[in-house]
Amino acid sequence: MAPPLTLISHKLCPYVQRAVIALTEKGVPFERLDIDLASKPEWFLKISPLGKVPVLTVVTDRGEVALFESNVICEYIEETQAGAKLHPEDALQRAEHRAWMEFGSAILGDLWGLETTTEAGTFESKRQAISAKFARVEAALGTGPFFAGDRFSLVDAVFAPIFRYFDVFDDFTDLAIFRDTPKLRGWRAELAKRPSVKAAVGADYPQLLRAFLARHNAHLLKLAA
Repeated sequence: MAPPLTLISHKLCPYVQRAVIALTEKGVPFERLDIDLASKPEWFLKISPLGKVPVLTVVTDRGEVALFESNVICEYIEETQAGAKLHPEDALQRAEHRAWMEFGSAILGDLWGLETTTEAGTFESKRQAISAKFARVEAALGTGPFFAGDRFSLVDAVFAPIFRYFDVFDDFTDLAIFRDTPKLRGWRAELAKRPSVKAAVGADYPQLLRAFLARHNAHLLKLAA
């Protein structure tokens, strides 16, 4: 019998990785179905109003329900699935965590510009914007090892895919974004060791990201030594 949850995804998508990490942390069985976003299947466009991944399909007695938007999916997983709690119990702390999840999405917006631009000026502008945002995160971090201390949370699930980009970028150049952020460096290292984070992408992730940069003639590639 097929599992009741199916995650429609793309191998590089950081938003998909959030949902995979959340499901894995909770020990929830699910099927992952990767699609080609350059040639989206008709069936996918029918269930994804924005034409974006991830989409989580949920089998119910009323039929199949499709949820879209990564944070919505993560919230549904948290509210309905057993396993480790990924949000604080306190309502105010929970709202703070949701705000930092949105902040992570803002960083991803800048990262998209950084990795796709062919222009040196735009690249530097995005690099500075990302650096400034990470400085704000550094100021919000405690003693670690995770965002909220000892407990892994959905904020960690959001930021782990962001840090993963830099594992590949570092092969080309030092962007100096984490040079003055020791807490971020420790957090990044801790998340990289997490089994759920490792399992969120395939072994071919670095090669796929490099190929993506090459297709966009990314300025980042010109900085390689």
